[in-house]
Amino acid sequence: MRWENLGEQSAALFGTDVVSRTIDTPEFRGITFHEVRARSIINQVPGASRMPFERTVNPYRGCTHACVYCFARRTHGYLDLDTGLDFDSQIVVKVNAPELLRRELAAPRWRGEHIAMGTNVDCYQRAEGRYQLMPGILTALRDRANPFSVLTKGTLILRDLDLLRQAAAVTEVGVSVSVGFVDRELWRTVEPGTPAPERRLDVVRTLARHGIPAGVLMAPVIPFLGDSPAQLRATVRAIAAAGATSVTPLVLHLRPGAREWFMAWLARHHPHLVRRYERMYADGAYAPKWYQRRITRQVHELADEYGIGPARAGEARRITRPAPGTDPAEAGTAPATGSAPGHTQLALL
Repeated sequence: MRWENLGEQSAALFGTDVVSRTIDTPEFRGITFHEVRARSIINQVPGASRMPFERTVNPYRGCTHACVYCFARRTHGYLDLDTGLDFDSQIVVKVNAPELLRRELAAPRWRGEHIAMGTNVDCYQRAEGRYQLMPGILTALRDRANPFSVLTKGTLILRDLDLLRQAAAVTEVGVSVSVGFVDRELWRTVEPGTPAPERRLDVVRTLARHGIPAGVLMAPVIPFLGDSPAQLRATVRAIAAAGATSVTPLVLHLRPGAREWFMAWLARHHPHLVRRYERMYADGAYAPKWYQRRITRQVHELADEYGIGPARAGEARRITRPAPGTDPAEAGTAPATGSAPGHTQLALL
């Protein structure tokens, strides 16, 4: 395994003191954790990226959610691990992430830029239940009043409700939950390690009840499997019923690493669709523009019908920063403003 290639940049981000643990408890059976000490934790997003943010923090690499379409699969290839089963079961844990983040946030060169989390692999995947890195990360961000956002498919975020409320009292906080469909049969086969869609929508409901508005990233919309008018309607209706502040559709994209794994899955489960996918994605990782526009239009129309609006480009799903003198205990119940400048919309692009 090439640990010197763990970093997102040319210089290695990890030392050689790696501890690997294979856990035999039922919830982690077959999972190997590689505990590493990172040399840096705040990542600079490449300028050519489509991401609408510039800085990220990723305490994990690899993901037990095991989503067959996950675009981050390619990163495991940099470690001489395969982008299929190894991505699902060989999890890199940056055990010093909280202390390292606290140090980097305090550095004179840091200017308090927005930090996005959950945009590569889920920071609230099952491994977080064991390593509990996010409370330290959220505490560091709160203590420096540094704006941040979280995108997750996990329900474990509810463990950190108090920290989210405390952070929201001093800075801008955005939370988005990813729910691409509510079809349970589709969920069981393409997202086998994730909480069920209805449980994720319960997260949206619970966050709202505690004064933390959350948007839903409706991703991915999967061509020919999750894109029928009835499926789109059922998903948007459920998102609206959960009290989401917005819904943002995103059609499946298949980058190298993810493409091979997804197509192998498709050949096993839906062989009649292989040729259709080969044609649809013949020009690259993204579905044709006409198809993306059609899905976006349908979802936006349904959102209007059910009383929720799509997130506008550059707009965060966040909590309002309280006015000076506001009681922090009450600040977490402030409604989302939705129109203040400089917000960041979470999206897996």
